Amino acid sequence: MNTLEIIDKIKTVKKEKKITLLAHYYQIPEIQDLADFIGDSLALSKKTKEVDSNMIVFCGVHFMAETAKILNPSKKVVVPVLDAGCSLADSCPADVFESFLKDHPDHIVVTYINSTAEIKAMSDLICTSGNAVQVIESLPKDVRIIFAPDKNLGSYINRLTGRNMVLWNGVCQVHDLLTDEIILKMKMENPDAFLIAHPECNQAVLQIADYIGSTNGMLKFIERSQHKKFIVATETGIIHQMKKIAPDKTFLVAPVDETCSCNDCPYMKMNNLENLYQCMVAEYPEIQIDKYIAERALIPIEKMLEISKMAGLI
Repeated sequence: MNTLEIIDKIKTVKKEKKITLLAHYYQIPEIQDLADFIGDSLALSKKTKEVDSNMIVFCGVHFMAETAKILNPSKKVVVPVLDAGCSLADSCPADVFESFLKDHPDHIVVTYINSTAEIKAMSDLICTSGNAVQVIESLPKDVRIIFAPDKNLGSYINRLTGRNMVLWNGVCQVHDLLTDEIILKMKMENPDAFLIAHPECNQAVLQIADYIGSTNGMLKFIERSQHKKFIVATETGIIHQMKKIAPDKTFLVAPVDETCSCNDCPYMKMNNLENLYQCMVAEYPEIQIDKYIAERALIPIEKMLEISKMAGLI
């Protein structure tokens, strides 16, 4: 089948089965355009709770689909590729993290949403890059905090809030591989470009950024900004939405190295039109989570959503 044929088939089966298709900004453009809702982790978490169809097809990575299942335990949640994981979530194995917590008693555990259901079940609060400051600031200043698994985001929040959180040593490979050296060279070649970066980037990159924000934050920023050219330090999938929002502006992807013009997440890009169609027809692979873990993980996720609502973020 060619692209148009498979897109038509996806639309048909989606309508016939009354499927809600959710997608993250890092998906390929064709999947983004097919989605009933597209967003970052915070927006997708909120939207997941509002889904009224019996089946959710989630195009993102595994932890995102797990979150959807935790928030909607009675609904069937399927994904195109079960092995579409996350380097950041993988950097925090549950057994090792459990031992780490025992070494740091009397700490509040705040976990970035880019983590497995098992890690969420060990946590007191969950956050996203879009609400991390508000979540941390909801806690008393004298509370001792463990922040996991992203040390880059945790370090950034420490600097913003003046906290001294204990950080788990994990990173997102897609963002952490970006270097200030290559980006500075890019800025010199494009002196009129404004550098926007995701807080999962390392400190050296964040120090030279003109704007730091979540994927949704970036989209809002470029929409209202008077600048016409941007260097974008995050995963390439976001460029599709940026071009739709601001077609008159230019977006340059910050490369991983001098030989590559891309910065793709290999896990996000495992989803394609073919396996999306197959999973919708077969209603498989299905996300399954141990009931005890899901119930424990739901508590900090709902706390996060409540804090976000009170802060006017959702």
